[in-house]
Amino acid sequence: MFEFIICLLAGLGAGLGTGFAGMSAAAVISPMLITFLHIPAYEAVGIALASDVLASAVSAYTYGRHKNLDIRNGLVMMGSVLVFTLVGSWASSFVPGSTMGGFSVFMTLLLGIKFLVRPVMTTKEKMAGVSAKKRLVQSLVCGMLIGLICGFVGAGGGMMMLLILTSVLGYELKTAVGTSVFIMTFTALTGSVSHFAIGGLQNWRCLVFCVLSTLLFARIAAKFANKASPKVLNRATGAVLTVLGISIIAVNYL
Repeated sequence: MFEFIICLLAGLGAGLGTGFAGMSAAAVISPMLITFLHIPAYEAVGIALASDVLASAVSAYTYGRHKNLDIRNGLVMMGSVLVFTLVGSWASSFVPGSTMGGFSVFMTLLLGIKFLVRPVMTTKEKMAGVSAKKRLVQSLVCGMLIGLICGFVGAGGGMMMLLILTSVLGYELKTAVGTSVFIMTFTALTGSVSHFAIGGLQNWRCLVFCVLSTLLFARIAAKFANKASPKVLNRATGAVLTVLGISIIAVNYL
């Protein structure tokens, strides 16, 4: 019963984070499984990534149905993210210790505060003002940057994508989240398959509980997000990320 409750709470946080903000489930599920259920870190990350796949896919489908998804540039960014994650991972092997270990933990909290204090109010009309060629180049370059950081730090992909899509590429918030979860579907699938192929899977119950609870709450959050006004969505996204950020910090450091 305790195992089910922990997986349900982890799925609740991860699902809301994915549906509202395109956040990776690994940021929430991994520390909870490791801390409370004592699951080995490598397996916990694999379970979190597997939970991400369906949650991100159903969220991307929901955002796509409401025309809040940029597939063309999303594919370009996804390709460069995947390639440069490998480059960043290779580069990090030459650095002794983890100098940026708490990066993704604190980034969730800071990004939540950012949405509350400085909401993203860009419109689709303003987005359309950027030429297709410029947007393509921006997606490629920003994907390289995200990949390098994620590979070097080891986490934070969803948060990095949301930050860069809204702040650098000037995406409207719903389209930014939709594009982010679209990319995360494939990056999470790649990561989970490699994790299970290398390390195997011992705790099937945790996998099933986490996948189903994350999927359920991601679906609820994505449906709400696509119907909400930009002002309400910014507040909801900011509140969810702030609470999750504080919770993750508490689980990791307290």
